[in-house]
Amino acid sequence: MSLEKVYLGGGCFWCLEAVYQQVAGVQSVVSGYMGGHIKNPCYREVCTGMTGHAEVVEIVFDADIISFEDILEIFWNIHDPTTLNRQGADKGTQYRSVVFCTTDIQLQKAVRSKQETGQSLWADPIVTEIKPAEVFYPAEDYHQNYFNDHPEQSYCSIVIAPKILKFRKQFSDKLNILKHEQ
Repeated sequence: MSLEKVYLGGGCFWCLEAVYQQVAGVQSVVSGYMGGHIKNPCYREVCTGMTGHAEVVEIVFDADIISFEDILEIFWNIHDPTTLNRQGADKGTQYRSVVFCTTDIQLQKAVRSKQETGQSLWADPIVTEIKPAEVFYPAEDYHQNYFNDHPEQSYCSIVIAPKILKFRKQFSDKLNILKHEQ
């Protein structure tokens, strides 16, 4: 296996987590926080928008199965990277669109992907930040695997479920069939 790690922020981490858990080659997805100025933030603090952290997911993936470019292509498609500090009704810097890269090669590929793939999908300018990874703080346990554990919760059924359906339709060739059937 050729494992890589990247951190993506594109609104609520529950949305990204639910999608990337279904991607073939993704080994793990952990919801958490990155990019802020205090140590060990909790959800309540991050929600104020005062810590500087973004809600992100840590994605560990096997680059022999899914490329970094494919991880990014999914990212550009499942959220709106043209809205500054906002995804739908979620507003604030904690919901910003951001790619935290773990290598210089990832950084170069992310910049290129933003210019090429991202701009071909969206008419408005992309505001996604692309930066080197910082300290990652896993979110509280109750945030992990949220959609799978709470599919009946209104946010899950109204916001997350449609994103998953869009992903499955658009990227059926990248679905982990075993995870999809669970």
